[in-house]
Amino acid sequence: MEVVTTITNVEFGKMINAAADALKNNAEKINKLNVFPVPDGDTGTNMTLSMASGAEYERNETDTHLGALAQATSKGLLMGARGNSGVILSQIFRGFAGKIADKETLTARDLADALMGGAETAYKAVMKPTEGTILTVIREAAAAANRTAKESDDAVVVMKATLDAAEKALASTPDLLPVLKEVGVVDSGGQGLVIVLEAFYTVLSGEEVTTEIDNAALDAMVMALHNAGVQGDLNPEDITYGYCTEIMVDIAKGTTYDQEFDYDTFYQHLAEMGDSLLVINDDEVVKVHVHTEDPGEVINWGTHFGSLRKVKVDNMRDQQAEAAAAAEAQKEAEAKAEAEKPAVDLAVITTATGEGIKELFASSGATVVIDAEQAPSTQDLVNAVKESGAKEALILPNDSNIFMAADQAVEIADVPVKVVRTRTVQQGLTALVLGYNPEGTLEDNAEAMTAALGDVKSGAVTTSVRDTTLNGLEIHSGDAIGLFDGEIVVSVPNADIHQAAVELLGKMIDEDSELVTVYYGQESSEDDANKLEEAGLAIDEDLEFEIHDGGQPLYPILMSVE
Repeated sequence: MEVVTTITNVEFGKMINAAADALKNNAEKINKLNVFPVPDGDTGTNMTLSMASGAEYERNETDTHLGALAQATSKGLLMGARGNSGVILSQIFRGFAGKIADKETLTARDLADALMGGAETAYKAVMKPTEGTILTVIREAAAAANRTAKESDDAVVVMKATLDAAEKALASTPDLLPVLKEVGVVDSGGQGLVIVLEAFYTVLSGEEVTTEIDNAALDAMVMALHNAGVQGDLNPEDITYGYCTEIMVDIAKGTTYDQEFDYDTFYQHLAEMGDSLLVINDDEVVKVHVHTEDPGEVINWGTHFGSLRKVKVDNMRDQQAEAAAAAEAQKEAEAKAEAEKPAVDLAVITTATGEGIKELFASSGATVVIDAEQAPSTQDLVNAVKESGAKEALILPNDSNIFMAADQAVEIADVPVKVVRTRTVQQGLTALVLGYNPEGTLEDNAEAMTAALGDVKSGAVTTSVRDTTLNGLEIHSGDAIGLFDGEIVVSVPNADIHQAAVELLGKMIDEDSELVTVYYGQESSEDDANKLEEAGLAIDEDLEFEIHDGGQPLYPILMSVE
């Protein structure tokens, strides 16, 4: 295996994009490692989308300096981070990028230092670090990288040691975190990180990867140059070279190939045909972007050096005319929306799934309700705050898996923001109804809404997606399970949702209970909710019931007890 003593910007780009692809291809595998056998395990999805954002920012960075690409990756992960696993992954890359910000290339030592920085930053980001998680995996992986870099200047050797240590640490997570051992799975976030590190090793070792050549910013440079030529305020007649032309050529392949590839020869001929020329290649592929009046000649020129894999031609004059019309329409729409938007001093940003539950939040005073069928990213939360137009904002996550993304939004937002740590939609609605005062200050509202959380118990009924044993409770795939404040306390065979809901309600109510609110979902009905009310009154005839069509997926019954 070839010794690699220097990692260039191109290799770095390949590593990041290969990691994004690998996570995408393994998302479902990671999702299935969810500790609770509920159908909404989304660690794999969240890490995939977070890494995809990082890779997109890397591709869109116009500066080819490796340190700049690392910083762009970190920023992309930060803004795209979803779920706690995605946020921790973003922190790993934040520390990674911080260590190599001034590096044009990376040595094996630099790579180890970057991984050490990633581990350190990730641990600092978590208030109470828990061993047996992704944190354990990155710590052990970085430590191995550090040890190996003292003995070898080969980045491949260092990366292999890193991967081996990560896999070993992942295998140990059940021994460190009892709940994982009880359920019989490894940590899902740790598994995601191992997949990222494996992709890094694959690229550095020269193994074939499925991603296209990374341009170390070609795609972004193409976008920037193209957009520079297509703007809302530019006259189409002022465009000198009207065809944005892109080709990708497999070098030395195909029936038209009759010239050996030489970069200078290839480049100089194209340079005479237009402007905004970009050419990048590796040993197998050359990729071209140029603005020209003769796209046919560009294509013909490429065929002399190999077979065409991709051809794309855009008429920028037509696009410019469309862009001008669209820009004008957008300006008018934004002006109208701004004029119609009511002034808000303090906004409440919340998340929810199900049209009925969203409407309940809106009618109870929420300014923006974000659809949470997919966990919102840090960017989603920041955008919601910005779009509210408020001077201050409160965020109700309604899911502990959104807490870290919400905390990051607090740091990034342009206005003061506080997070009320609501773990369920039931807590969110209670906090909003009982604790929110539109006339109050940000601090007073955050305090009052947090205090209101103690007044509500949250219950949820769904169907198990696998066999497991948890907290001594034997659970089988297809069982109806009931969760009380996030813990599974009921398991009923044959997907008997009604029986599970009745048993769960029995565990939730006590002598102080007064009000039960039931939200029936997509897989349930008002009749089912009414039967639950009848069963509840048989347990305690003094209970008061409220029933709402929540429309939520995955959970046929949600309920709160106050």
